[in-house]
Amino acid sequence: MMDYGADLFKGTAWYYSRYRPLYPSSLLRFLVNKFSLNGDGRLLDLGCGTGQLTLRLNDWFQEIIGIDTETEMLDEAVHLSNVNRVDNAIWLQGRAEERSSDWGSFQLMIIAKAFHWMDRESILEILYNSSDDNGGIAIIDYDIDKYEPLHWKHKVNEIVKVWLGDERRAGNSTYTPPKERFEDTVTKSRFRDVERHGLPSFSYHWTVDSIIGNLYSTSFASKRLFGENLEKFENDLKSALMDIDSSGVFTEELSVSVITAFK
Repeated sequence: MMDYGADLFKGTAWYYSRYRPLYPSSLLRFLVNKFSLNGDGRLLDLGCGTGQLTLRLNDWFQEIIGIDTETEMLDEAVHLSNVNRVDNAIWLQGRAEERSSDWGSFQLMIIAKAFHWMDRESILEILYNSSDDNGGIAIIDYDIDKYEPLHWKHKVNEIVKVWLGDERRAGNSTYTPPKERFEDTVTKSRFRDVERHGLPSFSYHWTVDSIIGNLYSTSFASKRLFGENLEKFENDLKSALMDIDSSGVFTEELSVSVITAFK
């Protein structure tokens, strides 16, 4: 498993909580129905980031726990907890391998847009051992292969490569994508009834500022990577986007996929 170092998401938390698209309410309804959530039990959000999805599930559990390796992300999660007056959330810093011995068991464990960073086989074993009887997992991501890449997204990627190089940066290295489909990895684990679900697509409207803010929330285009070229990069990207559409508004169809499995 690649070690990307401690600075993978350094400096991204503020942008992460403000510019990442929020998951649709259809995802919450799906999880409530699939896992028969009723306000009892406990939730674990592994790789919780700034905790937006964790917090939206707080009414469906007695206790919610978010864990992440990045202290900046968790600081933002604590802030959002306070703003939203959520009092049943606990935030843990570290890796599952380090914290699982004392976190108890859970009705539901979720991993949203983070499974690709993990040692997936060992994480699944840890989660199996941390599951309530009949508890389960949900691995959540956007289905990026469902639609043809949009012209404006191509242009954004081109300009990022101009300033940061062709290889996708990730912490102290470059990103190596998983070779195996996630559902196949889960099927090899001790979890049962593995299914992949596609939720209804929805339209998301980007602005030039939110496109830039979202880039700064990522590991591959975080603000610090541009160094003294930051202003030139922003001007280059803004100009290119306005040339594509002078309204400065760009619409994208997003679709969430969920892999579910039970103990």
